[in-house]
This record gives sequence, structure tokens and C-alpha cells, in this order.
Amino acid sequence: MRNCMITLLAAALFAATPALSQDKSKKGEKPHTAAEEQKDIQDHRAMAEAHTAAAKCLQSGKGEKVCHDQLAKDCKGLGIGKLCGMKHHH
Repeated sequence: MRNCMITLLAAALFAATPALSQDKSKKGEKPHTAAEEQKDIQDHRAMAEAHTAAAKCLQSGKGEKVCHDQLAKDCKGLGIGKLCGMKHHH
């Protein structure tokens, strides 16, 4: 459980940093507009908050099932997978 908490905290810290612009032209993808970049930043911050709350939940001793159930609710529509993978939809 401690490793899970550490992983959640690390993921939250990673997501809290502003998204770096990627050179999508190399992949043949259209670059994000300024509005899309701002949405990405908001989504990453929301995911970070959800993961931070999950880490605090685990630290309080409520148990993995309870904390992961709440994480799934907090991340609905934000990330990939039910536990809010640190990727976002596009």
C-alpha cells in the first residue's frame, strides 16, 4: 500500500506541472490551439488533485478499495482508465 501511495503522489506531482508543448508535426498531428492547451492544463491539475486526495485517503487508513472507488469518481471523464491514468482524451 505504501508503494501505491508513493506512486500516486509521484503521478500527482508530475501532472501538476504545466504540460510542455510537444512537436506534433513530427507525428503528423495538428498542434493544439491555445484553448486546447489551457484545457489540458486544467485537466492535468484536476487529475493531480484527484490523485493527491487518493494519496491522503490511503494515508488515513481508509483502505485501497474505498480510496480507489473515490478516485474513479473524481477522475470520471478526465483520464484514461478507471483510476485516472495520467493521459488525457483528445
